Amino acid sequence: MTHDDTEGPNRRCILTRTSGPAEHLIRLALGPDGQVAADLGARLAGRGAWISIDRALVEKAMARGQLQGTLVRALKHQPITLSETLPDDIARGLQARALDRLGLEMRAGHLLWGHERISDALGRGRVRLLLHADDAGEDGTGKLEMKRRAACPTSTSLVLPIGRTILSVALGRQNVVHAALVDEGSAARVTLALQRWAAFEGRFALEGMTPGMTIETEDKLQAAVAVGSN
Repeated sequence: MTHDDTEGPNRRCILTRTSGPAEHLIRLALGPDGQVAADLGARLAGRGAWISIDRALVEKAMARGQLQGTLVRALKHQPITLSETLPDDIARGLQARALDRLGLEMRAGHLLWGHERISDALGRGRVRLLLHADDAGEDGTGKLEMKRRAACPTSTSLVLPIGRTILSVALGRQNVVHAALVDEGSAARVTLALQRWAAFEGRFALEGMTPGMTIETEDKLQAAVAVGSN
């Protein structure tokens, strides 16, 4: 199945006219009733258009009526229905996809939780990505971060914008405060999901990584996604 709007390696934002890999944009899909909805997996059939992963940009374009008009032209369909809750829908969807990815990697045996288990993995140089709930204690986080920088200098870390309760529910475990990915491909897939969520909200970034991924990181993520997408 091919569509004119999804051919080629790059996609173009209909608002900014800038191009980039599909992972750096969000697809909006046109339903049979003219309803436009976020297609975060870029798998829905039919016509679609791409927008930058930028909540402020989307909200401003909606407030001005720019997004509606641009979609009519891009999708060659009128009228279209655009939900006022689209930014919130995208945010919730990106959060759910990131947490679902964490759960999948845990079930695959690539994610560790618990201070002692993570500390041991850090000491062995196994950790690729270290995550902390936003209500984690400064002392516990500080000790793990100190060990990470010393023993796993090429790893990255992130304080998530969610607390231990939500993180624990996502992983199906009790009182998960810290989590660590010990497989490179797993860390890349989780990083991609977190970066998309982060980029849309514009409020957190992985330590050791710029908000815009490096070419080397993009190549690794592309390969990891191809192997581990679900």
